[in-house]
Amino acid sequence: MKKIQILVYGKHPEILETVLRLINKNDAWEGEGSVDEERVIELYHQNQYDLVLLGGGIPEDSEKKIRALFQHLNPQLQIIQHYGGGSGLLKSEIEMALAKGANDRLQLMDNPFGE
Repeated sequence: MKKIQILVYGKHPEILETVLRLINKNDAWEGEGSVDEERVIELYHQNQYDLVLLGGGIPEDSEKKIRALFQHLNPQLQIIQHYGGGSGLLKSEIEMALAKGANDRLQLMDNPFGE
């Protein structure tokens, strides 16, 4: 089974490390990330991600740049904000984003019956 690929961009190394540990602890997910904007962009170009997680503390201009670039490259890509709050909240945020993305993709499909 293919794991859900998650890219994390945060500004606090300790928090980023914790978030990645929690993501990679889930058998269905695989995460990597960086505190460096250019490294995050590099990672994005090197891999196929299902979800991008933005941590707190990212400068507004950097967040806008990342959102605009990634959405331009992949309009279906889910990008969510994570402010902290523990592993339960992180898991819930990721699951909700993945469910929303799956639902959005289903709505974009053509009706096979032509109705």
